[in-house]
Amino acid sequence: MKKFFMFSLLAMLLFFIAACGSGDDPEEETTGEEDAAEETENGAENEEDAEEAAEDGEKPTYSVATDNNYVPFEFIDQETDELIGFDIDLINAIADEAGFDIEIEQMEFSGIVSAIPSGRFDIGIAGMTITEEREENIDFSQPYYDAGLILAVLDGNEEISSIDDVDGMTVATRVGSTSEDYLQENTEANVEAFPEITEAYRSVLTERTDAVLYDKPNVEYYAETEAGGELVTVGDLLQGEQYGIAFPKDSELRDEVDEAIDSLKESGEFDEIYTEWFGEAPEDSEEE
Repeated sequence: MKKFFMFSLLAMLLFFIAACGSGDDPEEETTGEEDAAEETENGAENEEDAEEAAEDGEKPTYSVATDNNYVPFEFIDQETDELIGFDIDLINAIADEAGFDIEIEQMEFSGIVSAIPSGRFDIGIAGMTITEEREENIDFSQPYYDAGLILAVLDGNEEISSIDDVDGMTVATRVGSTSEDYLQENTEANVEAFPEITEAYRSVLTERTDAVLYDKPNVEYYAETEAGGELVTVGDLLQGEQYGIAFPKDSELRDEVDEAIDSLKESGEFDEIYTEWFGEAPEDSEEE
């Protein structure tokens, strides 16, 4: 009888524990929704914190997302292990001119394109092309660089002399780039997109792919420096493009940055930075 009583008591205890644990946790049900909204809220809080700092007489600090593998715009100096490039010098000059501090975080380009609309970062600068599709979710500064796409092949390749020759060929490019969109929309090539553009270049150099399509300044820089003349550009410049600095929608920072860019152009500092990285001032320079 004593054993039966103890057994019954144990069974009731186990049933009670199971009943308590089987109910759905309301906090777990809302976790997905909270996570989805958290990044946007964080972005708004960052901007509010910056505004409060400015009111207190302190420099506001804004978060900046950038890439680290897009020469000569943003890349790691192999000797110093520091992040350098045209975009890095430009955003630092803009911050100095506008009177705010920045904290730079490095990430893959495709992650920047998705992080800016969520408000995770205040600013994005990574050689980002201004497109109608991106403008649906991102506000851009005035254009600061005129670019376009160019095709490159292994030196000695006689099968590909222009974009018209890539149908049926395997063409490398970068994930989430306008060059990937161009290949998919305008050719019948087999598109192989890599997370990093340097991987795309290496795939051509090792003959895993037949050609690479990407932004002209980066292709030319890589061909002249890293590829040692083994990679050559072919065909015409495709799809004239412009780069802009990215912001979450309705960010007040955009106007501040545009004003700073105007000031840098008027003072000549913009041309100095541009010339340092590209060897000459932009064609529309006011000094010409």
